[in-house]
Amino acid sequence: MDLLKQLFSSKTSAKDVASDRLKLILIHDRATLSPDLLDNIKADILNCISKYVEIDNGDVDVKMANMDEIPNGSPALIASIPIKRIK
Repeated sequence: MDLLKQLFSSKTSAKDVASDRLKLILIHDRATLSPDLLDNIKADILNCISKYVEIDNGDVDVKMANMDEIPNGSPALIASIPIKRIK
């Protein structure tokens, strides 16, 4: 009888909740970037984009958003890159 309750119950077990929380913690830890790595990513993105458009380098902003700032709760790289003109 307990097996049937578990199979058809809509409640999640404590084990599942703990597993989901651990996954979120791991995602957060893996998404934390050092300032040097973020600068390298920013340089690579600007290098790639500058092949196609002229960029205003003074107003470029690249940051790593944490899970609290994103609606779906996933870490994200956010870039604001002003474009002067298309080449």
